[in-house]
Amino acid sequence: MTQLSLPNGTIYPKSTVTHNGSTYALARMDNQKTLLVQGNQSDFVGTAQDDLLVCECSAQNAATLRDQLPWLKPVPLGRATSFGFGDRLGLATPGHIESVRSIKTDKVIAPIYAQQSVRENERIGRTPQNVLDDAMWGVFQEGWCGPWGADADHVKEIGVLAPFVEAGYTFYTIDPSDHVDGDADADSLNTLREKAANFPWDVWGSTYEGLKEEYAQQIMIDTLDMSFDEETLLRALSKYGRAILHTESIATELDKWAGSGTYDLEMSVDETDTPTSIHEHYFIANELLKRDLPVVSLAPRFVGKFQKGIDYIGNLAQFETELIKHMQILHHFGHYKISVHTGSDKFSIYKTVNKHAQGYAHVKTAGTSYLEALRVAAYHNPSLFRRCLDLAHERFEVDRKSYFLDCHPEKVPASVELTDADLPSLLEDESVDARQLLHVTFGSILDRYGDELHSFLVEYEDAYRQGLEEHFARHLQPFG
Repeated sequence: MTQLSLPNGTIYPKSTVTHNGSTYALARMDNQKTLLVQGNQSDFVGTAQDDLLVCECSAQNAATLRDQLPWLKPVPLGRATSFGFGDRLGLATPGHIESVRSIKTDKVIAPIYAQQSVRENERIGRTPQNVLDDAMWGVFQEGWCGPWGADADHVKEIGVLAPFVEAGYTFYTIDPSDHVDGDADADSLNTLREKAANFPWDVWGSTYEGLKEEYAQQIMIDTLDMSFDEETLLRALSKYGRAILHTESIATELDKWAGSGTYDLEMSVDETDTPTSIHEHYFIANELLKRDLPVVSLAPRFVGKFQKGIDYIGNLAQFETELIKHMQILHHFGHYKISVHTGSDKFSIYKTVNKHAQGYAHVKTAGTSYLEALRVAAYHNPSLFRRCLDLAHERFEVDRKSYFLDCHPEKVPASVELTDADLPSLLEDESVDARQLLHVTFGSILDRYGDELHSFLVEYEDAYRQGLEEHFARHLQPFG
């Protein structure tokens, strides 16, 4: 491998790679990351410096580099145990990679380094291409040559697919929660019958009588009696029938654009008010399979509370009891993995999930990398952190509206009540109200202080990477 030298900058050592006779590296020059190319420099845009081409980390240069180094493109990951890393600032991938590398076991945890939802992109003004490119530069910087994925998270409508497909995403999380009928859990039998009568059977492709006959047989999974009586079937149909149809409509369109087999598909019904029963889980999985939908991941709504940036809230024994039943259904069908959404910082359940998933689990995190960025600010830039905290108090009631939370912001001190030494404690596990307060107001904070926070983290990139490595090692270890 050719070693490049740069008199006016620092080369990230793990990034240097020689491929097909050309050498590439990522350098830091004047607090800016820069691509260096030696050899075939066609299609790159940059400035010649001796035998090097010095290039900005632009979208065009990112696309060209992906063409030269194919492992910089995300790929489908299938049913393997996987972990989704959200990154709202575009700087976290190096720390994510180091956390994966820190798990010294034979078991591979497939990483998804590019992951952001449509909602998050809208709040902070990023695009699918921005998110994927930022993750790719991190992959390049750290010399990661293994498979990795890119998740178009919480896709609710066909109309948002195009920029994800064009960018090359390989994992699509379809979120049909707007089509889940939560009232079905408490509806009377007569109401359920009325809903079934008004169901779009022409789109479904059968009749209620046909469906009833199919599910009338006794269904045993190991010792689990999954037989459906009329009320159980009507409840499952009313609650999730339209969500299944909506998932099918998006997947059908996605096949036209992306091509069958080029992506992993997940159906997510976790962002709903009521848990998914085991009969409803069976119904969803069975109907997806009948429709030949290539779902490799399913995110049910589990018992208990999965809230942002904090540990699981609920009875752990009950969670495990219900999880075992869900996993029996998963292993019965054998074509998808179970997905745990809002999965960050759920340290009390990871071992349980891994134990019963037996290698078929996906964990999705989002804002915890952002909280780790605020932790670095709390230690090294108290002034910036104080302003973020004050704005979080100001904006909480508006920003919380799209989240399920038990947060009590009045329990979190204002910045004037805290010394600089007190600030990092707001990010500790037990500071649940502070973590949620800071988490859900990320859009407002990044809108006002995003540029300043980004510049600060570039300066303190080693501290941020170390913090992420330690934080996510705690997440990954139970699965490794």
